[in-house]
Amino acid sequence: MKCLGLALAGALVFGVTACAPGSNNATSTPAEPTKVSKDVAALGDITLTVWDQEVRGSQNDAIVKLNEEFQKKYPNVTINRVTSSFDDLTQQLTLALSGDDVPDVAQVNNARGDMGEFVKAGQLANLEPWAELYGWTDRFAPSVLSKTRYSADATTFGEGNLYGIPQSGELVGIFYNIEKLDKLGISLPQTWEEYLVALDKAKAAGEQPMVLGNIEKWPAIHVFGSLQAHYVPVDDIVKLGMGNAGSSWITEQNTQALAQLAAWGHGGYFGSSPNGTDYDPAWASFAKGTGVFLPAGSWLGTDLEKQMGDNLGFMVPPPGVDGTLATTGGTGIPFAIPAKAKNPVAAAAYIDFITSDEAMEMIAENGGMPVNRTIELAPASGVQKQIFEGFGKVANEGTLLPYLDYATPTFSDTVGEGLQKVLGSQSTPEQVLKDLEADYSAFTQGK
Repeated sequence: MKCLGLALAGALVFGVTACAPGSNNATSTPAEPTKVSKDVAALGDITLTVWDQEVRGSQNDAIVKLNEEFQKKYPNVTINRVTSSFDDLTQQLTLALSGDDVPDVAQVNNARGDMGEFVKAGQLANLEPWAELYGWTDRFAPSVLSKTRYSADATTFGEGNLYGIPQSGELVGIFYNIEKLDKLGISLPQTWEEYLVALDKAKAAGEQPMVLGNIEKWPAIHVFGSLQAHYVPVDDIVKLGMGNAGSSWITEQNTQALAQLAAWGHGGYFGSSPNGTDYDPAWASFAKGTGVFLPAGSWLGTDLEKQMGDNLGFMVPPPGVDGTLATTGGTGIPFAIPAKAKNPVAAAAYIDFITSDEAMEMIAENGGMPVNRTIELAPASGVQKQIFEGFGKVANEGTLLPYLDYATPTFSDTVGEGLQKVLGSQSTPEQVLKDLEADYSAFTQGK
C-alpha cells in the first residue's frame, strides 16, 4: 500500500496515517494532514521515534548529545531512540515501511536498492517543502544533496526531489607512509602520471606499492572508482554510478581504466593475493609497515592514526582526465521521514537540528567528519586535517563520485565479482565490461 505526501497549492501538506513503533496502538486512524511548519511547540507532548545506526563510538556520542539538546530546545518532545546495526536497520526498515507502524525519522541507505525502492513505492516523504522552509539547499553543497535526490518514480538518481539529509561526509583517498616516501625519494604525487611513476619506483625498490584486502569484493570498487576518473570523464562516471541512462561501460576509456587495475593485480602491486586478504587485516598490515600507499576510505583515518601517528598522510586522488577534482565519496547514511510518519513537523525539526551548523561542530568535537563546514572545522594538524580539507575541497569545488555499486539493485554483486576476476586474472577487462554493461543497460532500458 502506498502513502504519498500531498502537495497543495499555497499550503504544502503531508498525509500521516501511522503511530510510531513502540507505541501501545497496533493500528491508528488517519490523522488530519499536517501543514509544513516549524511550530513544534504547537504539537503538544509527543514522542518522536528515531531509528538510527550511529552506534560506533564518536557517532553514538554525537547523537546522544544532540538528542539531549533537542529535547531541551523542545521540552514537549520525548525522543524514543531505537538503534541497530546497519544491516539490521535496513532489514527492519524494509519490513516497517510496507506496513502502518513506522518511525518518525529513520536513517535510510541512499542506494537504489534501498532508498530508491522506498521512493518508488511512495514510502518516503518528499523533503523539498522542508528544505525550502529550513534552507537546506543553501546549507549543503549540491554534490552532497545529489546523493539523496530521486525523481518521484525513482527512475533518475542524483536529480529530482530530496528524500534524505546527511550529517557526516566520507571520501575515498590515498593514505601513505611518510617515512617510506622520504626513504624512496618520492615526492607526494600531484598528478595521476606522477602517482603511477611513484608506484613503479616503490616496486623497483622492493616495496609493496599498495595495500588491498578484497575478499569481501567491495574494497576493489573503491579503488577502481577513483582510478576511473583518470580515464573517464566525470559526467560519464556519475551516470554509470547513479544508474542513469546516457552512458556506457563499453568504451575505450573504461577499458583503459580496468586494464590499469588488471596490470596492478597481475604485477603484484597489491601484494601476492589481494583477493585472498580480508579488508581489516589488510589496512592493519599497512599500519604495521606493509606497503607505501593504501587507497581506502576516510573512515580508516582515526584507527590508522592511532597506530602510525605522524607517519601517516592522506591525499585526495589527483584531478581526473577532464581536470575535475573527483573521487568516490558521499555521505553517511542520510536521515529520512517515512511517508506515514505520525509526527512529520517534529521529524523535520529534528533533522534540521542534527544537521545544523552547531551540530557540525559537535560532530567534529566527537571525532566525526561533518558533511558541512568541513574545512572550517578541520583539526589543526595531522591526517584528520588532510581528510577534512580534502573532503571539503572535493564536495565544494569538485565532484563526489557515486559508489559504483549504487547503479542498480544488483550491481554490487556484478561489479564486485568482476573486479575480483580482473585482479585475479580470471577475466579480461573486456569480458568484465560486457557484464557491467549488461547489468547497467538492462536496468536503464527496463525502467
